[in-house]
Amino acid sequence: MENSASVPKTMSAVCLTGHGGFEALEYRDDVPVPSIGEGEVLIKVLAAGMNNTDINTRVGWYSKAVDNSTGEGGKLGFSHADSRDSSWSGLPLSFPRIQGADCCGRIVQAGLGVSAERVGERVIVRTMQAANSDSKPFECWTLGSECDGAFAQFMKACASETFAVDCGLRDEELAAIPCAYSTAENMLCRSNIGAERIIVAGASGGVGSAAVQLAKRRGAEVIAVSSRRKAQAVKDIGADAVISSEDDLQALGAESIDAVVDVVAGRSWKLYFDLLKRGGRYVVAGAIAGPIVELDLRTIYLKDLTILGCTFQDDEVFKNLVGYVERGEIRPVVAKTYPLADIVAAQNDFLSKKFMGKLVLMPPR
Repeated sequence: MENSASVPKTMSAVCLTGHGGFEALEYRDDVPVPSIGEGEVLIKVLAAGMNNTDINTRVGWYSKAVDNSTGEGGKLGFSHADSRDSSWSGLPLSFPRIQGADCCGRIVQAGLGVSAERVGERVIVRTMQAANSDSKPFECWTLGSECDGAFAQFMKACASETFAVDCGLRDEELAAIPCAYSTAENMLCRSNIGAERIIVAGASGGVGSAAVQLAKRRGAEVIAVSSRRKAQAVKDIGADAVISSEDDLQALGAESIDAVVDVVAGRSWKLYFDLLKRGGRYVVAGAIAGPIVELDLRTIYLKDLTILGCTFQDDEVFKNLVGYVERGEIRPVVAKTYPLADIVAAQNDFLSKKFMGKLVLMPPR
């Protein structure tokens, strides 16, 4: 193992002690710094983005016993969530767990089999990790869920899942990339978005704002769904039009849209299928407004529509993002940063949906 100077034995971290409300988040200064093994690196975390999945995991929203929107249990949790299926994988989580699906950091130690030259690299870590699941098709581990993540001063990761990035983005901007942008890029890759007319739902959030930018670089005409007060900010990142109500959606006209990119679902969900052209695609990677929806299956088969669910990511997705960043083709929107110790205030602000773009936690230096 190649050691950097002065890696401490303990660190500050936020430990999730179980599924629940904010009381399940415990900020501690005595957490052991992870020990790395063969093929792993130790990373000093410089910034950690916050995502819906961090809250969803905390409150147990992934449990099939929950049919609420994520916001309904964001502060207090869901008392009816079943801990046996409250993770991405559908398996119980191990506690305490250090969450944090987004890591920007610097490698400070390299394990056996990892080049010592990697020490010092500024890196991001792939959120949906294939290495820990033996690269089985459509199986993956989520950083901060099935393994410890970035809400800490240090974290370990597989070297193969850790990517050096040579760019001028600030640490907090780079920390906004891994989860949201890989989710969005995966949706666009899987649905083969090109120079066509699409809808991006939830366009002011982390994944939505990423999808707007990434779809524009593919040549798409992007109609964004967002609140009126965020409309100009969404246009500023590339949206061709912003709509804010079900009436606005219906005014687009039947069979006027090639594809829908959605992380919201909820009440407006069924409208999208009337808007899709014959042969159109609907791609989904979230359901923050509610996971239980109603659909007339005749609309699907009579219009030859395709529904694509997206979690697992092929290797090309994250490699694409690193290239886009290094070539200056995308730049994340960061609304606000917080000290790691202020995670509850940050999650309160996240749940308020008042901000455009990402909220980022900054560990002690």
